[in-house]
Amino acid sequence: MAKRMDSVDFDTYYGNLYKERWPALRQALLAERQPASLSEGLIKPYWLDEASIAAAKALGVQAGDAVLDMCAAPGGKTLVLALALEGRGLLVANDRSASRRARLKRVIDEHLDDRLKDPITVTSHDATKWSVYERDRYDRILLDAPCSSERHVIADPQALKTWSPSRPRRLATTQFAMLAAALDAVKIGGHILYSTCSINGGENEEVIAKLATRRPNRFIQVPLGLTGGEERTWGQIILPDTAQGSGPLYSCLIRRLI
Repeated sequence: MAKRMDSVDFDTYYGNLYKERWPALRQALLAERQPASLSEGLIKPYWLDEASIAAAKALGVQAGDAVLDMCAAPGGKTLVLALALEGRGLLVANDRSASRRARLKRVIDEHLDDRLKDPITVTSHDATKWSVYERDRYDRILLDAPCSSERHVIADPQALKTWSPSRPRRLATTQFAMLAAALDAVKIGGHILYSTCSINGGENEEVIAKLATRRPNRFIQVPLGLTGGEERTWGQIILPDTAQGSGPLYSCLIRRLI
């Protein structure tokens, strides 16, 4: 009897996606991370993946912009956005989880001076419903969406034990809802950076492709040019087996047209 898809284990599933590349990618996912220091302009350094810094900078935030960080915790990318604002404009840092939001607030308080904190408002909204309350509001939106986070799963025996192929499918549904809400919340001419730390195309370029199908002609892709980024139909992905351990990080920058 053929094996049901929902019973396929993690290695078989990702081996099917990455073929002969999977063993090297798997080993790179298990290797110890080498985080980068985000320090210039901060009270003290914050350590995070170099790819995350590059992706947040790629949103192109400028001083005075109205910016939404839809899923902001733990807060590393929020710091990048706050530094770019230079104390001017608006930065709404949102996270629905109370525990993650508490961590986000600590990161902001411990790393930013009063001038850089001044534009920041921390909120607790459901990002999938954002456009119900605000539309055409923001110049730039960062959607660092909740994802499969395979680098965590593969290193955690309990997470690996409970993983199933249905998880990426469920997450992709939520990711699309958030992205569709972001498209309504950004101003015409404004930019959205969609990112995940997943290696699963179903949570990455396929989410953007779905938006293009469901919201035809409403946005265009903006080239990224991230160092170490591998081109996808939509966006780029940085993978640790070819990027000196950086990533995984998928990013796609889009600009709203209508």
